[in-house]
Amino acid sequence: MRVDKAPHAIRLFLYRERDSGKQDAFRNRETMKHLITGATGDVGSRVVKHLRKRNIRPRVLVRNGAKARSMFGESVDIFVGDVAEPASVRDALKEAETIYLVNVGPEIPQRDGAAAVLAKEARVKRVVKLSSLDVEHGLAIGAWHEKGEAAIRAIGIPFTFVRPTGFMSNLLAWAHSIKTEQIVRSSTAEGRRPFIHSEDIAAVSVEALLSETFLGQSLPITGPESLTFGEAIETIAQAIGNPLAFQAISDEEARERYSRVSGSPEETEAHVTLWRAIREGRLARVTNDVERILRRKPINLRQWASENADSFRS
Repeated sequence: MRVDKAPHAIRLFLYRERDSGKQDAFRNRETMKHLITGATGDVGSRVVKHLRKRNIRPRVLVRNGAKARSMFGESVDIFVGDVAEPASVRDALKEAETIYLVNVGPEIPQRDGAAAVLAKEARVKRVVKLSSLDVEHGLAIGAWHEKGEAAIRAIGIPFTFVRPTGFMSNLLAWAHSIKTEQIVRSSTAEGRRPFIHSEDIAAVSVEALLSETFLGQSLPITGPESLTFGEAIETIAQAIGNPLAFQAISDEEARERYSRVSGSPEETEAHVTLWRAIREGRLARVTNDVERILRRKPINLRQWASENADSFRS
């Protein structure tokens, strides 16, 4: 009796073809060259570590090469320079396929635009920009990011904008007053903010770097709950085991206090405007994008406070 083995052979061939395709996609992801700016910062360094966990060797553009080497060892390719210096960016972008773009301060629009021009010249496949959820309101620091996003769009390079709300790590600015006075002063009153952990920001950013799923999208990401500053301070108090107090102050006092440490009048006014918007309830929205993208709940402030408790102890 004749047995026709052709269908089995065809199925085996197709299976191997599909398997080969998956392996090729995995190898392509491993060999893609990703340029990470801001790589020694809180979020950028986590992006680098996430890539390394996936056996991806990124390149980093940093101002301090020795610091980067001490942080990452020989697991990254280091380019010393600055996003504000076109020559150093151009060199780091050679053969890169993605760039993770981190800029801060009033110069965000100019630096974002300049980096996008260089990325397009280098035929980079996509820019992933660390932006801000405050873009949705066009206020304060969000206004700088809004113009930066517009500059990238105008260049015509594929992009993804990661828009986090206020960073939990920014609460470390309270450490001095907590250690010395056991009190935090703010003009936010009873306004709420859904603070987000830097780990969640980095994890979402890596998904945007590695996948085309989010091309052309803005990703508004927040923590799991919207808290008043008083509630955030109470969370820190529980973590350190000491009582703390919250004191509401005026915009004028907040402006005067922040101007002592601010880099510029524009930066001071941007923060006062931000705190006013929080007080008015304009920045309290919680999104589900962290869970949608990462398929897990975002990290809450209790965990962050526990991780950073020593920073608030005298």
